[in-house]
Amino acid sequence: MKRANILICMHVLIVCSRILSVQLYHRAVARKESRPDLAEMLAELARKTVAAEQPVLAEHGLSMWGYIVLTALDRSPIRTQSALAEAIGADKTRIIPTLDELQQHGYIERIADPDDRRARLLEITHAGRSIKNTVQAAIQRGEEHWLGQLSANDRDVFLSALQQLSGRSAD
Repeated sequence: MKRANILICMHVLIVCSRILSVQLYHRAVARKESRPDLAEMLAELARKTVAAEQPVLAEHGLSMWGYIVLTALDRSPIRTQSALAEAIGADKTRIIPTLDELQQHGYIERIADPDDRRARLLEITHAGRSIKNTVQAAIQRGEEHWLGQLSANDRDVFLSALQQLSGRSAD
């Protein structure tokens, strides 16, 4: 009888300790703070990076839209205005003043589409590629404010993850 009582007590202790560890685990999980949503984190970072880019763009006489257009045209050399607008997420009528300005500075050329006389093909010029590369290098130097806080491995992982999630590969 004593042996049976001892076994029952041991069993109760084991069950109680397991219940206690499950309760402690659940409390720990419940206390764990959730992370902010991706959009919240990315929007804050985007706001800060865009604000940091504005002085660089102004120093080189480019608008943000101008820089976006040059970057897109540098990735895909010739395209129609409507294809460009779709690629950069802009209304095709909204980018016309930007295209006018870039053309006046000699950064892009508009060529009549031989297949559709109503359409214009856009091409970045040597001067456009040069100013885009200069501005991009200055912007990326400024990005060191954020990237410099990461270890080399974390930096590589972060940039790789952003490229993958954004659907962009390294240029």
